[in-house]
Order: sequence, then C-alpha cells, then structure tokens
Amino acid sequence: MPKTLRDVLESIAERHLISTSGDLSVEITAPVTESSLDVAPGGIFVARKGGSTDGHRYIPQAIAAGAAAIVGEARQGDLSAPYIRVRDAQAVIGPLAAAWHDYPSRELLVIGVTGTDGKTTTCHLLHSILKRVGNVKAGYISTISADFGDETVATGLHVTTPGAPQVQAYMARMVEAGLTHCVLEMTSHGLAQGRLNGVDIDVAVLTNVMHEHLDYHGNWEAYRDAKAIMFKMLSESWRKPGIPKLAVINADDDSAPYFGTFAADRLQTYGVRAPADYRAADLSFQANSTTFLVQGQRLETGLLGEFNVSNALAAIVVARGLDVSWSDIRAGIAAVELLSGRMERIDEGQDFIAMVDFAHTPNALRRALGAGRGMLPPGKRLIAVFGSAGLRDVEKRRLMAETSAQLADLTVLTAEDPRTESLDDILEMMAEGCRAIGGIEGESFIRVRDRGEAIFRACQLASSGDLVMACGKGHEQSMCFGATEHPWDDRAAMRSALRGAPLATLPTAKARR
Repeated sequence: MPKTLRDVLESIAERHLISTSGDLSVEITAPVTESSLDVAPGGIFVARKGGSTDGHRYIPQAIAAGAAAIVGEARQGDLSAPYIRVRDAQAVIGPLAAAWHDYPSRELLVIGVTGTDGKTTTCHLLHSILKRVGNVKAGYISTISADFGDETVATGLHVTTPGAPQVQAYMARMVEAGLTHCVLEMTSHGLAQGRLNGVDIDVAVLTNVMHEHLDYHGNWEAYRDAKAIMFKMLSESWRKPGIPKLAVINADDDSAPYFGTFAADRLQTYGVRAPADYRAADLSFQANSTTFLVQGQRLETGLLGEFNVSNALAAIVVARGLDVSWSDIRAGIAAVELLSGRMERIDEGQDFIAMVDFAHTPNALRRALGAGRGMLPPGKRLIAVFGSAGLRDVEKRRLMAETSAQLADLTVLTAEDPRTESLDDILEMMAEGCRAIGGIEGESFIRVRDRGEAIFRACQLASSGDLVMACGKGHEQSMCFGATEHPWDDRAAMRSALRGAPLATLPTAKARR
C-alpha cells in the first residue's frame, strides 16, 4: 500500500516535531536512511549530527540522489524537497524506519536481551530453544549475526546493535520470511543512541550490569540507565493481543532491585547464588560440558563455566514464560555446543589447552579465568593473554589487570584496539594494575606489544596440561590502530602460534628471521 510522507510522520510523537515545510502528501517509495550514500529515489534522508560529521552537510547530495523528504534538526533555507525539523533526529529515525516497513516488530514476538556480559550467548541459547517449538519460527539479531530462518548474515566487524534503519529492515525481512519470533540483542550504545527506537518488545531480559563503556556513558549510573531504556520500552511498547509483557532479571546482579521497579505484567528472576524464581543447583563442570539442576530438571550444555549456567537460566526463564516444554528447552540448550570466540577451544594437537574468549570487561575476564581455573588439574598453570582498548574506559585497564594478577599464574599484556592512544601508555596502566596486586614483571606478568607475538609467546611458555587463554577479541575480525582496522582473528592467531609462528597481520608485528 503506498505511503505518503504524512503517513510516515504519524510514527513521530508530537513532542519531537518543530515544524514542517513542503508537500506532506508526497509518496515515500524507498526506505529511510541516515547515510546520503544510501539514499534511493523516493526515500527519506535523516540528517543528524554524529561524532565526526554533521549529516546536515549532505542534504544537497541526498536531494540530488532523489530523496523525497529530509528530516533534520537545523534550520534550513528553501529546499526542493519537504523538510521536517525535529528536536532530536537520532530519536525519530527508528520510528520513521518502522513506519516505512509497516511496523514489523508488531508482527513478531520480540525478546530483547541486554546486559554487560552474556547477551549474545543468551540470545543464541534462546533461539536454539525456540527453533524446536512446533508452532514457532524464530530469528535473531545479535552482535555477531542475524538469522532470517533460511539465511544467516554477519552484522559487523567491531560490533554493536545495527543502526535503526537496518534493525527495522532485518525485522521486515523476518516478517516476509514468515517468522513469528525475534530474539534481539540490545546493547547500551544501541539503546542510548536510539538505534532500537521504534521496536515494540514483549520480553525484556537483563543478564547483568558491570563495569563497562563508562568512557561513553560517563558513570555507572548512566550506563545502568541506558540498559533501563529497554525496560521502559517494554512498558511503552504496542501491546499484542493476548501476550503479556514479561521482564526477566538476574537475581545475582546487584542492580536487580532497580530493574525490578519497572512496569511489566510479569517479573521472573533467575540466579545461581541468590534466591530466585529459577535457581540453578548441583552444578557440575567437565572439560567439555556443564550440567545443572533447575526446578527438578537436569540440563546439560556444551558451554563451559558458571556464567554460562546463568546465561542458560535466562533463556530457560523466557522459554518457560512462553510455555515452552522442558523437553524442547533441554534439547535446545544441549544443541548449542560452541559460540564463535566464546570459550572456544583451539586444538592443533598440542598437549595443553588453548582457548579464545570474548571476555573484555573485568567481570567477564574474572568469569572466564575462573572457569579456566576449574578445568586445570592440580599443579598446572593458567596463562592469560589480553589487552584493553584505546579511547575507551580507562579504569577498566587497571581492573582487568588486577583480575588476571589474582587468577592467572602468568599474565601476558598486549594490544587490543589501541586506536589513537599510545599502546605503551595503555600497557603501563595495565602493568600498574598487576603490580598493585603484587605482580612482578618478568615473573608473574610480561608485556608483549604485538598480539600475535604475545599469543605465540604464551604457547611457547605453556607446559603439558596448562591452559592458555586469549581474551578480549573473541569472534571479532579486525583490530584498530590509529583510524585503520587491520585484519585480525584471535582464533587464527592461536592456531598459527600452535603451529609454531606468530600471526603477523598487525602494524606491531616484526619480521622474524
């Protein structure tokens, strides 16, 4: 059915509108976009100020490309296309994109998952469960990939929630493919930047709120409040007939009481340590699996560690809230054997364990190293390799180093997306964290600037039965030095190291004779 500009503008709350000019009856025949390069004839270009440029500068290019209308914040002179002035362009792009796509989230049962750690794993566990339910066709949008039922596509290099137009386009594609459910990973950046505006959600899941992204959010409270946007969305979202709004919260997390104050038809909690509606008991950890008991049901997962029991619990609570049988839950959890770059074992025939994990926060590193420690027989060493990103939360550098100094036998400090900061300065801050816990450089920790060399060195230092764990990059496919993304994969680096040579794709790599 043809849409006019007036039809699409109905998605914007009146408080956002400042003024309109031009013909609002013009037909909109192409999607909404915030990139002038992606404007198609008949589409809407949303001009907004970004971190490095101002979209208003590209209005002439958008009109030349055939934009039927422009939405922006700044005053404009006469334009040859209708101009809609709004207070916050970032806030309205999601609703505009949703309207263009006929509000696809209203045709899906949408489950939003947020938290510092465990979001992606929880999404994949829940998706695996839902795939086994006879009357359900489920897709997902995570920071790794998007699944449309018949096809899965990657969602980025350095990953976060996709932009608002892309999220809506993904959901529209799910509706077109006949899907009924969507599991949606919702990052704090995506929530704070309005990329998820216009999504109507039915279930909100919180994994935890830990020390992360304070460089962007400013302080922990602001970071927590960004996560809380999802719970506000839950209460304000369009109501699907017969589907109550469900909030699922980790009772082990210190912020659980705060999130429990948001409106929902039902609130369910889960936990490993704290009292909860769904509490895991009798946990058992093996080298390749984890088993646990919850509500009288014994479940097994190929994912390792107590933190993955917590992730599984989150998925279980949602599934039970949607009346999924325990048999489907058991099968779905058992089917998820490995997530890319999440406690992933790399085997090249070596006589020690080598793993890659995405842990890039103090809490995630603590949980990963704790799980690794539990895999080791007495007398064997845990060797941790990790860095801390440039132009990001500075305090995290010390905290991560302190964590490793406490839990690992040897810590190898190295590069992780230094960007435009001095890598040596970052490593010195981390070294200070190790020393604060009694670490001795050259004995309990070392610095190796090149990440390929660092992983190689760790493998060379490992003895039979030890565990080498490279943390922080996981599934990511690049590393940023300056403003350039260089090809990088921790899994390839670990394989190369185990085969006898460091991976040398970074500018810090030196030619080996």
